[in-house]
Amino acid sequence: MIKRIAIIGPESTGKSELCQHLAFHYDTEWVPEYARFYLDRLDGEYQQHDLKAIAEGQLSWEDEKAEYANKYLICDTNLIVIKIWSDHKYGETDAWIEEQLNEREYDFYLLNNIDIPWTPDPQREHPKLRKHFFEVYKKYLEDNKLPYAKVSGIEGERKKCAVDAIESYFSNKKDAGSSLPDGQTGPG
Repeated sequence: MIKRIAIIGPESTGKSELCQHLAFHYDTEWVPEYARFYLDRLDGEYQQHDLKAIAEGQLSWEDEKAEYANKYLICDTNLIVIKIWSDHKYGETDAWIEEQLNEREYDFYLLNNIDIPWTPDPQREHPKLRKHFFEVYKKYLEDNKLPYAKVSGIEGERKKCAVDAIESYFSNKKDAGSSLPDGQTGPG
């Protein structure tokens, strides 16, 4: 059975590049961020209802890629990101997204740190809120006792940090036969 690893974090923290690296490293599949695909094709600004369509597309892409994954499925974002974004922008999250968030399980999360420079992009909205969003993601993971590791460093350091966290988590989980206390692991 494949293990799902979700890479989450604020905008411009190298999530997509890290996903590609991990997929190559583990010779497996990675799931791109559906929101980019969706928003590139949207005529005008997105609305709250678009977030449900983005969530549906993300899950569909995950399910398709899971069929071809080898040991791990690396996911560039997941519904946590959509929920946090929706709560911030609209003050609420669609009930369907909340339901799917509670039903769909991931084995491990990598939370990308904000220690790399901001890169402008037409789809990025909040260059000055990266620290805020990092703390919101971290709090969500901890409040829900989800296993995660913070990924830091530039270029090769960041990639090594991610691989080390994955190896450590799944090695410890295998040795212990269960998840670690408080749902946390790795460099945090």
